[in-house]
Amino acid sequence: MLASPNQPIAAIATAPGRGAVGIVRVSGQRLAPLIEALCGQVLKPREATYLPFRAQDGAIIDQGLAIYFPAPHSFTGEDVLELQAHGGPVVLQLLLARCLQAAAEMDHSTGQARLAGLRVAEPGEFSQRAFLNDKIDLAQAEAIADLIDASTEAAARSASRSLSGAFSAEIHVLRDALIQLRMLVEATLDFPEEEIDFLRQADAIGQLTRLRQILGTVQQRARQGALLRDGIKVVIAGQPNAGKSSLLNALAGVELAIVTPIAGTTRDKVQQTIQIEGVPVHVVDTAGLRDSDDEVEKIGIAHAWGAIEAADAVLFLHDLTRIDTGDYLIADAVIADTLVQKLSSKVPVIDIWNKLDACVAPLPAGGLALSAKTGAGLDALRHILLELAGWQANTEGVYLARARHVDALHRVEEHLQEAQVHLAAQAQSLDLLAEELRLGQNALGEITGEFTSDDLLGVIFSRFCIGK
Repeated sequence: MLASPNQPIAAIATAPGRGAVGIVRVSGQRLAPLIEALCGQVLKPREATYLPFRAQDGAIIDQGLAIYFPAPHSFTGEDVLELQAHGGPVVLQLLLARCLQAAAEMDHSTGQARLAGLRVAEPGEFSQRAFLNDKIDLAQAEAIADLIDASTEAAARSASRSLSGAFSAEIHVLRDALIQLRMLVEATLDFPEEEIDFLRQADAIGQLTRLRQILGTVQQRARQGALLRDGIKVVIAGQPNAGKSSLLNALAGVELAIVTPIAGTTRDKVQQTIQIEGVPVHVVDTAGLRDSDDEVEKIGIAHAWGAIEAADAVLFLHDLTRIDTGDYLIADAVIADTLVQKLSSKVPVIDIWNKLDACVAPLPAGGLALSAKTGAGLDALRHILLELAGWQANTEGVYLARARHVDALHRVEEHLQEAQVHLAAQAQSLDLLAEELRLGQNALGEITGEFTSDDLLGVIFSRFCIGK
């Protein structure tokens, strides 16, 4: 959990560096004395006012726009003051320091500090207060950070959809249906002597079946959203001179890695994120896998195996111009065996046969033949990568989601599966049915923040940028 939510906070809300405009944001209770000290006048709510921002001695720090959002009609639900100045780092630091100084000054009318306890905000603290003051739920708060961090246009659109509440609305539909079902079960438990069979008359089995169908749709969209946010990590592996760096360059569309005929040119990992239909694909080129006496190359090969073990998928690159060479085939077989030993069965290894443009021998069966030099076969490779990721072309209605959301929905699914078993047994398992429905509702609540530990909140908001 972040620091005390009762203290007023201030921060520079724009990214570090120079720009045309920079913003200093203040949030707290009763900001009027601070506004008077900095702006020298009363501000009309939600109306931009052009004025000078003054230092303690009356000198002008800068001139810009001041906007006052009185509680509860603000982002945080508290009084909020935004000062829009020129975007130089020194100017913004002076303005932030002036806010802290003015807050500590004595108010002549009261003899007390103008805004006692004003401090610099921690990362994500403005969004945290918006969540705590019920301006947004937890999924929407996370969508703010995801929108800022979005690496593709599709991810940005989906994050915006989450921020608008689309994801939360579907979670609420599931929750309301769960509550309705729980109510029926509780009624049956509370009034066992009644002749009316609440569950049968209310079609509890049908309600639970429909609930699981809706859940399946939400899960599918959430998985697609998590993929848009996180993407997949794909490692290119193989022997030296198989064309790994050339393939990375071809996929990225730019010369990122050095390509030479000299074996062992790549000594360490080279990574680039590319977009395939809006999905971020983190492609990693690695050092050629072989036995080496070169200490630097050996370190690079160790790094290569480390990247392979952390991959979501491995492209095992083969050289078509050497498929008739015995030593080359033996080395490829050794690498293939090592991949099987080191990787989980869930990590796919795709055989890629490179240098199609220079090959005269018959093509091997299986895998994909391509030419990193001419680009032949690259579209097919991109399609394979999307299939590996589990991506579906229709992104309409997809909202950005996180791994924790997908995990929570999976737990809901497990609880509803158990509930289905207990519902079939009815009278013998009604207590267990009620408990599974309760646990399912709690798992849904974790997504929107209705049932969330303070430790989790601290982790989530501390990863936001300062000023957000």
